[in-house]
Amino acid sequence: MVGVRRRMVGVVAVLAMAPLGLAGCGPLDGLVGQGAEPTPTPDEGPERARERVQAYLDAMKAKSVADGREQLCEPLRKSFDQAATGPTGDFAKHFTVSAAKIVDVRANGADQDVSTSITVKVGGKAASTKILFTVARADGQWCIAREQVGGHTPAPPSGTPDPES
Repeated sequence: MVGVRRRMVGVVAVLAMAPLGLAGCGPLDGLVGQGAEPTPTPDEGPERARERVQAYLDAMKAKSVADGREQLCEPLRKSFDQAATGPTGDFAKHFTVSAAKIVDVRANGADQDVSTSITVKVGGKAASTKILFTVARADGQWCIAREQVGGHTPAPPSGTPDPES
């Protein structure tokens, strides 16, 4: 009986996660809608990812929740409003974003990772943090699929030897 329950829990977990993957912000993104979307050019990903994240950073500075939501993939939009304006959300009322810049954009499979540096002021004190945004292609458009603390160090300029080599 315990084995049957475990299998049922596993099946339910897989079915619960399937809509997220099929929504265009997961590992099955490339399989959804093949043929219906224009084929992206290889160089458009970094540019589109940078545009989406910059728009999100601008929305944070302006405290525009609607403009921030617009940059997100559909699965993230559902929980965004409450989380974004909560005590630790990107659009919380008790702090202001005094500076935000993109420091690196790089490919992560079919997605793009955009590293940022954000300075937040709370009660007159400023603190900087790094946030990594993952930007994916969903329904023919680029959108922010994930946000997490951290980021990549900027890549060295072209022609500069990589110190890790």
